[in-house]
Amino acid sequence: MKEEEFARLSVYVHDARKPLNRISMQAELVKMALNGDVPADKAMAALDKIISSAKDCSHTLSEMTSELGDSVSE
Repeated sequence: MKEEEFARLSVYVHDARKPLNRISMQAELVKMALNGDVPADKAMAALDKIISSAKDCSHTLSEMTSELGDSVSE
């Protein structure tokens, strides 16, 4: 793998980690709500953020796959 390709891949990995970290944090909040430590409305908001973050991550991975696929075919 060329240095330029590795640099692009590193950016995509970083961009995918951000929503994954949000998912993890929000899942912890939902877990706390299930234990009664956090109000249910905060858990519902956390679930919305989990769904949004999962979509963000999927979009980032799709972009990465598309760009890397284009560079392989060049």
